[in-house]
Amino acid sequence: MTWYTVRVPASSANLGPGFDALGMALGVYLTCRFRRSATLEIRVGGRDAASIPAGPDNLIWQTAVAVAESLGLRMPSIELEISNQIPLGKGMGSSAAALTAGVVVADCLLDLGWKPARVLDEAARLEGHPDNVAACILGGIVASAIDSGGVARAVRIEMAQRFGVGVVVPDFELPTAQARAVLPAVYSRADAVFNVQRASLLIAALAAGATWAFPATLEDRLHQPYRAPLVPGLDEIVRLRAPGLLGCTLSGAGPSILVFFERGHESVCDLVRQIFRLHGHDSDTLLAGIAEKGFELESHRAD
Repeated sequence: MTWYTVRVPASSANLGPGFDALGMALGVYLTCRFRRSATLEIRVGGRDAASIPAGPDNLIWQTAVAVAESLGLRMPSIELEISNQIPLGKGMGSSAAALTAGVVVADCLLDLGWKPARVLDEAARLEGHPDNVAACILGGIVASAIDSGGVARAVRIEMAQRFGVGVVVPDFELPTAQARAVLPAVYSRADAVFNVQRASLLIAALAAGATWAFPATLEDRLHQPYRAPLVPGLDEIVRLRAPGLLGCTLSGAGPSILVFFERGHESVCDLVRQIFRLHGHDSDTLLAGIAEKGFELESHRAD
């Protein structure tokens, strides 16, 4: 029986002003080993393993089943071994990684032969927005959108080598549904223009290595002001200024913080940890950097 292994990176969405449009793949991974089986068997290990279902309600399995059903097919039972490094409920794209893995599982075992663009389209349809899954599939920094025909489009760019990123992960969770529930249904034209300007400037600055454009590039009026009451210390964190620090922003819906810095100044992440500590929360720093590749798939015969 052929075993397949898929490795999917974590991701950070929004990057400040690019709400539901910009994403970044991070070098922290969800790894799944799977093959056809007579019955469904799921084993889970790694970070937050106790919170990952090992039965039919597992998101990876449910996604594979949903893909099969959308095509009028039946998903065969599988043996699935999950090794997880991605913190759950912390704004690092754990659900997008699971969705991507589930689409890849279906693609492999149903012999669909999908190209990455088709995997992206299916994952974005299931996720409801393309920013995280685009990063999972393409790697690097990705700008994405759903076009007027409902098809996901995404373009990958390289970040200037002089820049680095870290993620400060606090000791509390913030469910995405709760973080979205506080957002308004309507924004002013001024706020929309404010974000369009900064999202455009951010992409250009990241590609060109324009340090002078920061931290203005990370300013946002569409989601962070409304989520600030849910993340103790966020207002102070986004105002942080220090040598080598380019700026800070929520990672996805939070509560983790994405920190941009000039290489050699990784210690600025400690400033974020200090603010969390002042608000009664411990935190860890992940300096995994950007994952330059999206998901990777391998196959091998069982011994």
